[in-house]
Amino acid sequence: MLARVFEEAGLATTAIVLIKEHAERVKPPRALFVPFPFGFALGNPDDPPFQHKVLAAALDLFGADSTPVLADFPDDADAPARLVQAKAAQSEAVNADGDAAGEITALRGYYERWLGDHDGRTMVGLCGVPQRKFRGLVRFLEAYAGGEDAPYDDRPADMPLPRFLRVASDDLKAFYMEARMCQRQDHRNNDLQSWFWSETAGGRLLARVAERLTADGDERAAQGIAR
Repeated sequence: MLARVFEEAGLATTAIVLIKEHAERVKPPRALFVPFPFGFALGNPDDPPFQHKVLAAALDLFGADSTPVLADFPDDADAPARLVQAKAAQSEAVNADGDAAGEITALRGYYERWLGDHDGRTMVGLCGVPQRKFRGLVRFLEAYAGGEDAPYDDRPADMPLPRFLRVASDDLKAFYMEARMCQRQDHRNNDLQSWFWSETAGGRLLARVAERLTADGDERAAQGIAR
């Protein structure tokens, strides 16, 4: 929709889209569909040659004879693979009954080393709960997943519960994965996804949170968590 505003002002636009059905419905003037996972619009991180290939394909749409045009990025062996989702990995879970709070404590040193190695940059911080208080957050999520409606003082007063559960889950996943990337520098993408969803108590906990959200009628928030 913004593309149309820019076009009406005389500025040509092109876009990269991850959901083809949305682009077919909205019909932006020029769009390149890339069949990559969410968060990987240009391909894998640290792969400038492939990312330049994606950008070049999007910019090539300026040469189209007519609009709207929706092009498909060609299949490429170097493209990022679809990420393992919770449901697919849970059937192979090997640590479903572990202690997520204990995992937080065990991983904290790796996470803090990750912060030091990356000048403090992190994907953790959406829910407003400091990572040093994640053990308490885990206990709250365990209570929720178990069917309780326990209070939690660190939840922002103006944030609805489903939204808080979603962003808190994103923070926990980011904490686990950044710690794991410090611990196992060879792990990326599906290595991390498979490890989190099938080998950690934290992954099993978030899957249970998603199950309760679904049961409570908030399937959208549940899908956002279990991916």
